Amino acid sequence: MKIVVTGAAGFIGANIIRGLNARGIDDIIAVDDLTHGDKFRNLADLQIADYIDADDFYELFAEGAFGEVEAVFHEGACSDTMELDGKYMMDNNYTLSCDLFSACQEQGTRLLYASSAATYGGSDTFRESPEFEKPLNVYGYSKLLFDQKLRRELGKDFSGASTQVAGFRYFNVYGPREQHKGRMASVAYHQFNQFHADGKVKLFGEYGGYGAGGQMRDFVFIDDVVAVNLWFFDNPQASGIFNLGTGRAQPFNDVALSVINTLRQPGGKPLSLDEATKAGLIDYIDFPAALVGKYQSYTQADLTALRRVGCNHVFADVQTGVAAYMRTLVSGVSKGP
Repeated sequence: MKIVVTGAAGFIGANIIRGLNARGIDDIIAVDDLTHGDKFRNLADLQIADYIDADDFYELFAEGAFGEVEAVFHEGACSDTMELDGKYMMDNNYTLSCDLFSACQEQGTRLLYASSAATYGGSDTFRESPEFEKPLNVYGYSKLLFDQKLRRELGKDFSGASTQVAGFRYFNVYGPREQHKGRMASVAYHQFNQFHADGKVKLFGEYGGYGAGGQMRDFVFIDDVVAVNLWFFDNPQASGIFNLGTGRAQPFNDVALSVINTLRQPGGKPLSLDEATKAGLIDYIDFPAALVGKYQSYTQADLTALRRVGCNHVFADVQTGVAAYMRTLVSGVSKGP
């Protein structure tokens, strides 16, 4: 069984390969761009059959150069929500995805691809339906346009697909193998480094009607993201666009507190938010002017569609997932510095 993973050296792609390896699957073609060579670390301990540069892969795949491929996990994209080069974003996230989709349908290859919660942007409802899709940046638009193209060609629930097509609107994913993402790494990863450097963590102050650190996101642990991807891999009858979050919005303060309590005194008495704040362990900073009007202060995945197709995966909350992540970083098992 041959599998392709694009964005293979990236955060989610590498973890999907790890999940496949755990099942004994290693006939995997890894596709990425290693111009930034340090990303090799995300692949170094994984088992793959081949590596193909992203500049070469898409045309070769369309020509059938890799023979029979069971499924493509398409995680390759520019995921920098601050990227302003719209042509670059559309070429990477839309045009290449369209070409890949066409090739998969022609070859009978299943396509499981990364969409994004950024498609909702300024909405306050997070359901996979056009009336709630209001992207705030060109990244979110590039993801939405591909979703829209598939709806037009395959129907609302992708029922017209000749073989499985499933898109996942990832919410705020965190966990091991994200160290290369720089400013786009999760708040938990940045706070791990902040705590070790300064003995405290940073959060945005008041914004959007929310108090300091009170903005709420649906934070989802990478292990849960992999589990849902693999559930769809096991259930080829399930197609469509699906939210991939916990269905539970939690404030950034919860992330900070989980980081602090896990790193400060392992096994010790956990601090409350008030205690951590009074102890100077959380530094609230002014909300950046560059993000005003471009920032989601609240996200919470509606899991109705996911549950309807039979995926009943139980997601970790912030307290559980972030604590596990911090222990991984401390142990040095992750690919962090």
